[in-house]
Amino acid sequence: MEKEIIDEIFFEYEEELEKAHNHQISEYMVIRAGRANPHILDKITVDYYGVPTQIKQMANITVQEARILCISVWDASQVKNVSKAIAASDIGITPSDDGKIIRLVFPQLNEERRKEIVKQIKKIAEDTKVAMRSARRDAMDKIKDLKKNGEISEDEQTSLEADVQKLLDSYTAKIDSTFATKEKEILEI
Repeated sequence: MEKEIIDEIFFEYEEELEKAHNHQISEYMVIRAGRANPHILDKITVDYYGVPTQIKQMANITVQEARILCISVWDASQVKNVSKAIAASDIGITPSDDGKIIRLVFPQLNEERRKEIVKQIKKIAEDTKVAMRSARRDAMDKIKDLKKNGEISEDEQTSLEADVQKLLDSYTAKIDSTFATKEKEILEI
């Protein structure tokens, strides 16, 4: 019985750590780094016949060149709506359309803007680590409860707490690696 409880604690804990890491990755995908990235449009919705719809569900999005994104809307009557939604969003790029295809030209980032973006991604990484430490605290509390209830010994508690910390350390390394990769991409000229 106690092994099942411990396995459940670790399963939930690792699930929380994985969820935090995936959130970091998804946040990084929508950050503009000076090159065309279709994921930058993921959070933008268009009022499509009364239903808020993501652009990727109503258009074909392709990277034409390193810094040009082409959006080919399937319903030609919605090109203007998609263009307005992009213009109204906070991505900082003005769309240009010819009535059929919308083009987003990503400007080259200046050094000041690059440093701002690096600060932004560093904050996301730190927030992710905070969420992971919270998950660690929850797992540690559950282990302490097992000890308090006499279900595990003090040695088992110490061993399990060390395992919890090792798992956190491995995920912290993943967070740092993801951050370093994104930072390199942003600072690359």
